[in-house]
Amino acid sequence: MVDSALNLFNQYNILHKIDQGGKIVAEYVWLDGTGIGVRSKCKTLDKPVKDVSELPDWNYDGSSTYQATTENSEVIIKPVAIFRDPFRQGDNILVMCEGFVWSDGTLKTLIPNNTNFRHHAEKIFKATEHEKPWFGIEQEYTLLKEHSKFTTWPLGWPSNGYPGPQGPYYCSVGASNCFGRIIADMHYKACLYAGVKISGTNGEVMPGQWEFQVGPCEGISMGDHLWMARYLLSRVAEDFNVDVSIAPKLFSDWNGSGCHTNFSTETMRSGAKGMAYIDEVCGKLGAKH
Repeated sequence: MVDSALNLFNQYNILHKIDQGGKIVAEYVWLDGTGIGVRSKCKTLDKPVKDVSELPDWNYDGSSTYQATTENSEVIIKPVAIFRDPFRQGDNILVMCEGFVWSDGTLKTLIPNNTNFRHHAEKIFKATEHEKPWFGIEQEYTLLKEHSKFTTWPLGWPSNGYPGPQGPYYCSVGASNCFGRIIADMHYKACLYAGVKISGTNGEVMPGQWEFQVGPCEGISMGDHLWMARYLLSRVAEDFNVDVSIAPKLFSDWNGSGCHTNFSTETMRSGAKGMAYIDEVCGKLGAKH
C-alpha cells in the first residue's frame, strides 16, 4: 500500500502541473437513489467561483441512479455548497448539490427527488436559526478489499476467516493491528484542504475499521460537510482499489459502524443554566423515546 501511495503522489504531481488554459473544473456531487451512494460529474467553467450563486444548475440521467424512469429521466441539480478540490487543486472546486425532478414531464414544475431530504430539512433549520444548533458527527466506516471475484473482505483480515478477538485494534499502532492508515490520513488531509470541518480521526474496534469526526457545524451545513467527507473518503479509497462501507452491522459478532450525533443549542452551551435546560429537554424527549 505504501508503493501505491508513492505512485499516486507522483501521478497527482503530474496532474497538478498540467495547464488548464484558464478554465476551472467544477465537480458536481449528489446523493443517488439508494440514499447512501454518492455520484459526481465534471463541468468546465470560464472563471474561478467564490459563491454558489455564481454556479449554474445542471442535470443528469436519473434513470441510471435509481431516481427516475427512462420516460422522464432528467434530474436537475442545484448547487448548495462549494469546497476546494484536493485532487485537482488550484481554483478547481467540488460542488454539493440538491436534486429535483419535473413533476409531470412538462418542464414546468420542479419537485425534490426521492433522496433530496435536504430540501425539506432546510425549512426546519431556517425556522430555528435563532437557537444556533451545533452538530458534531462521528462517522465509523470499514475498509473492504477484494476477497474473490465476487466478494470483498475487511482490510487486514485473513483471507480464510476472522482475525484475533477485538482488543488490540482500537486507536492501534503497528502492522499487526492497524490496517489502512494511509487511506485514513489521506482522507483527513483531503478534507482539511477541501474546507470540510473535520475534527479528528482514529482506528476503531474492528480491524480495518476507522472513524472520522465532522463538526461542530451549525444547522444544515452539517449535512453538506458530512456528505462531502463521505465523498472524499470514497475518492481516496478508490485510488487504492479499496471500497468503503458505512453499513451499520457487517458481522453479527463484531462491532458495527455507527454515525453518532452530538447536538447542542446556544442555550445548552451557556454554563449552569444550560445544564438545567438540557435536563428539561431530555425529560421532554424521554416521554416519547
